[in-house]
Amino acid sequence: MFFDPLYFMIVGPVLIFSLYAQWRVKSKYKEFSQYALSSGHTGADIARQILQANNIADVSIEETGGWLSDHYSPTEKVLRLSSDVYNGRSLAAAGIAAHEVGHAIQHSTGYAIMNAWQALAKPAAVSSNLSFWLIMIGYFMHSTGMVNLGILLFSLIVLFQIITLPVEFDASRRAKTLLYEHNIIRGQEYQGVATVLNAAAMTYVAAAAASIAQLVYFLLRAGLLGRRDD
Repeated sequence: MFFDPLYFMIVGPVLIFSLYAQWRVKSKYKEFSQYALSSGHTGADIARQILQANNIADVSIEETGGWLSDHYSPTEKVLRLSSDVYNGRSLAAAGIAAHEVGHAIQHSTGYAIMNAWQALAKPAAVSSNLSFWLIMIGYFMHSTGMVNLGILLFSLIVLFQIITLPVEFDASRRAKTLLYEHNIIRGQEYQGVATVLNAAAMTYVAAAAASIAQLVYFLLRAGLLGRRDD
């Protein structure tokens, strides 16, 4: 399995796409961080305004370190915004802040797909640590059962990545709508926000595609998809 040409044939193109997606989101975020928001709101202001408008009073907003480390924690009911977004007054900051609030709204309203995503989060995290070890050790020990168990656990990761897509797409859709409805963005600013959020969404598509490609590779090598390669 080391330096396997088949692996690079299947996974290689997706990894290239992943690198492109990462480059694009960084590029668009940097570009639209230069465009000041006409309303003058910071990311934190926007998050508070939208939460209040949706009658969500039990979610706190915190500033956190890192770059594009923004996230919503449904278990803690905390919306964490990176410093550039928390204090930023740009189109990029507005889009990212509103996107994370979109997740808080999903949680508050009992959005079914997010509930499924949340239920799979911990099992998928455990699977990510175990699956590769089981598959690799299984190959070395010629244990079909161990390899198959590893592949089964990896399939859970793939399922989690796939379910992540509609959760993220819906949060971005909500963000764009809410920003416009609350008059936080105006006119051409909508397109700038959409560009940033669409670029961010591409990274989730790339992650899902990469996990699917790896699963296909594992299935092929285990003989569970097509002929076994001995």
